[in-house]
Amino acid sequence: MNKIKISELFYSIQGEGRHMGVPSVFLRTYGCNFQCRGFGMSKGELSKEADVIAENGPYKNYDTLPLAETGCDSYASWHPKFKDLSPLMATNEIAEKIVNLLPFKRWEDEHLVITGGEPLLGWQREYPQLLENSVMQELKGLTFETNGTQWLSDEFKRYLFTWKRMAYGRDLTFSVSAKLSCSGESRDKAIIPSIVCDYAEIGYTYLKFVVSTEEDVDEAIETVDIYRAEGFTGPVYLMPVGGVNEVYNLNARSVAEMALGNGLRYSDRLHLPLFGNSWGT
Repeated sequence: MNKIKISELFYSIQGEGRHMGVPSVFLRTYGCNFQCRGFGMSKGELSKEADVIAENGPYKNYDTLPLAETGCDSYASWHPKFKDLSPLMATNEIAEKIVNLLPFKRWEDEHLVITGGEPLLGWQREYPQLLENSVMQELKGLTFETNGTQWLSDEFKRYLFTWKRMAYGRDLTFSVSAKLSCSGESRDKAIIPSIVCDYAEIGYTYLKFVVSTEEDVDEAIETVDIYRAEGFTGPVYLMPVGGVNEVYNLNARSVAEMALGNGLRYSDRLHLPLFGNSWGT
């Protein structure tokens, strides 16, 4: 039986992007190729908050972890100090737990969101077995929240084509949170348009940039041009920085206004004002 290392598994509403407001089960995998320590920091500085939190441990589970005001807001899904909080679970066990989270213990209008970390980094071989479980057959909406740097294997790509066609009304989405320099990640590693165009061949694909300043927005627009030159035609969202309410409230309106002024879509962080971005929401 194939296994996946799971950081979180919870039922909530989708707070971002195309399917904002849709009831969803979130499957957060462990492991990422980025750390995004630049979010919320002055230009050129990197957050050490995740390391400080780790030093104040140990922690028994995700519910005991503090929220991070700077850097990656899902730091525990990649930081090695929290690896033991993410169990390696068999795909049949994950499928059963997913369905038991649903209000009617069966799929209705809910979506499955596979996120991270970076969910396409190491688990592509395991996802078909998860999705082929008998309790997953009525699932209609599937989203991968990815940073857009991981190629789909030929085998997994063929499987996703088949998954979409096996039942009427199935929807496959790639929500690509491409990382700008404000994330602290380098452009040559973070911006790979050919990979995102590859996603768009099999599913609805959009770009989502986390920004806070006019400089960030200018960089986002410049970066969109790079994707467009490669042939990407999907929508583009701007989303405010903010792992906690205080940071989010500082820039949400200004980001919305900058999105409007540049003809781009705005993505809220709906889960943050509703739930305070606590773990499991």
